[in-house]
Amino acid sequence: MRFALYFFYLIMAVSAIGQSAPPAGVASEWDVRKLLEKLDVQAQHLKPVIDQVKPETWISQGAPDTYQVQWKAARAELTYFLSSGQPLARQPDRLTLALDTYFRMQAMEFTLGSLTEGVRKYQSPELADQMQTIVSENGTNRDQLRQYMQDLAAQKEQEFKVADTEAQRCRGMLVQPPAATPKKTSRQ
Repeated sequence: MRFALYFFYLIMAVSAIGQSAPPAGVASEWDVRKLLEKLDVQAQHLKPVIDQVKPETWISQGAPDTYQVQWKAARAELTYFLSSGQPLARQPDRLTLALDTYFRMQAMEFTLGSLTEGVRKYQSPELADQMQTIVSENGTNRDQLRQYMQDLAAQKEQEFKVADTEAQRCRGMLVQPPAATPKKTSRQ
């Protein structure tokens, strides 16, 4: 019975942590969803620009075949990035989803950086500038997502620390011997 009571208090403490308002440093779910909308809009602007890239025509100009592979990878990374934001929008408190979205964005930007140089050299400097501009415009949003991840990680660490402290306290109470109760003596 005593174990069940302590276990109940531990569950209540942990659930209260999850239901409490986020600390001042962590963005609200609404803010995160708005940020993801901005990231999505910027990424959607990239799609028609990437579709204008024609690396198969560059080969006649001496371009390596790897640009075609990079172009396909850039399209795939854009798709992966766009799809990774949806689960995060549904569950913005999931650090793993935030990390996935951020890393997808980084992979997309890295691939586009290399592809942009090929576009500049073999197709159109204007198109390359347009690609760079769209990626650069997303810099503030990327920084906000990174800050959100750092704040969320700090919050999760704090929640874990509180839960661990409470668990240690409950374990300590469980291992203490029960207080001796005085025996009743019967009167005769």
